[in-house]
Amino acid sequence: MKAHRLGELREFLMSRRARISPAEAGLPDGGARRRTPGLRREEVAVLAGVGVSWYQWLEQGRDITVSPQVLDSVARVLKLTSAERRHLYALAGLNPPPLDVDPVHGDMCGGLRRLIDAWMPYPAHIMDVYWNTVLYNDAAGVVLGMRPGLVQNCLIAFFTDSLYRSRTPQWEKLAPQVVAQFRAACSERPGDEGFMAVIEEAKAASAEFAELWERRDVAPGGQVTKEMEHPLAGTLHVESTQLRIPARPDLAIVLHTPVPETGTAEKLRWLTSPEGRRGAFYPVAG
Repeated sequence: MKAHRLGELREFLMSRRARISPAEAGLPDGGARRRTPGLRREEVAVLAGVGVSWYQWLEQGRDITVSPQVLDSVARVLKLTSAERRHLYALAGLNPPPLDVDPVHGDMCGGLRRLIDAWMPYPAHIMDVYWNTVLYNDAAGVVLGMRPGLVQNCLIAFFTDSLYRSRTPQWEKLAPQVVAQFRAACSERPGDEGFMAVIEEAKAASAEFAELWERRDVAPGGQVTKEMEHPLAGTLHVESTQLRIPARPDLAIVLHTPVPETGTAEKLRWLTSPEGRRGAFYPVAG
């Protein structure tokens, strides 16, 4: 397996080097005809600030010691995308860094809005890595109480929104799972100041959160079954599923699906109908 990985590393580096011209790397081409497409190994080494022999061994797929700093320098010279940089780390035998958003995929919100709107009449919302709400559909407003003026961080809202808590009979059972999942999200970006800010705000807003946070439980985001009490429709049983978006690692989609044979699907269709909206306890948030 190691031989295969190192062989893939060799082929990958050669292919990435071949696509970078001297001009793109900031080097003069000298006007001479080059036998090597793209950059030479020696040029990559100099631009990356590493030894020529060391880079040659790396590209030959030899079993040598590498560091994240050196790989980042090579990735910079070869103009690797975030996904390609992670691939380089994996082939070199290091833990890959978190994905960054490629500018090519920066504007996906229009398509994601259509996705969660198409999930109607079931609740759906989209949040960023810190669990700040980015988008939500009408059903999320009717069922989950998402609305303008609410704290737009899902973790903090879970502990501070009295409307959501009043509709969630199993709140005490869910709370440890929510906190454990947020700690798992934090572990993907250790030292990230954005997470630290959310944690400090949540501690200040909720003693319950502070107590649960000190347990240091960790759980992956996945699927959680929720029971909710709606003032108009009664008991709702839904499965909350968190989905990651590879092209947008800064976003996650949370879909709520009715549990079969509970009558929830019919109740959600009624709640989001014109008749149900007229009697909603809170106006539909858009």
